[in-house]
Amino acid sequence: MNELKLAWEAISYGGAMVYPLLALGALALAIMIDRAVAYWRCLRLPGEMAALIETYGFAWNDLNRQIERLGPHNAYARFFGVISSNRSRPAWWIESRAGDEAGRIEATLGRGLWILETVVTAAPLLGLLGTITGMMEAFKIIGGSGLVAPAKVTSGVAQALIATALGLLIALIALFGFNYFSRAQSQALDQMERLGSKLIDHIRLDNEAGDARACGRLEDSDEGRAAV
Repeated sequence: MNELKLAWEAISYGGAMVYPLLALGALALAIMIDRAVAYWRCLRLPGEMAALIETYGFAWNDLNRQIERLGPHNAYARFFGVISSNRSRPAWWIESRAGDEAGRIEATLGRGLWILETVVTAAPLLGLLGTITGMMEAFKIIGGSGLVAPAKVTSGVAQALIATALGLLIALIALFGFNYFSRAQSQALDQMERLGSKLIDHIRLDNEAGDARACGRLEDSDEGRAAV
């Protein structure tokens, strides 16, 4: 408890810029926790489902059961569900609807990341502003009383350094969080695109097989009429 009190006293010594910096840090931390929970819920892709999609000639009922098991909040379930539910339509229609759903998923996954990006830029600038105000305070003391009050000069320099260090620390934490979540989002969307292409290829094969069967029945019918 004493350590926390001492740490707070040291940070508060950084001047007025410390408080908006701490607010930015708390906001960045809240966004990172929120995104971590959301990504854990939305981006779970069971290996069984990926292996099923990679399999040639899988049954759509098996895929639908796995989609239902993941639930409506899972991004992969949403994306694959759109493809599966529209598989009776033309391939261009399915690709269009899948693209729309991918855009909505991207917007869901990217929610709040702009705040982290803003914190990455704003925190060092606020720290720099604290540095400038601290140095101005030190120079004001020097200009007003010469060097007869070195402790006050040191106080201004310390204020400047604390604000700078705090701003850089918050920016680094937000930068790591932003890069991590952006990378996870990009990888998930790439995987959806790759597996979605395989599903659409499977639909095309089903349609070609259905057309071939229809042509076969038509030829048999024509041969039967010719024989009569």
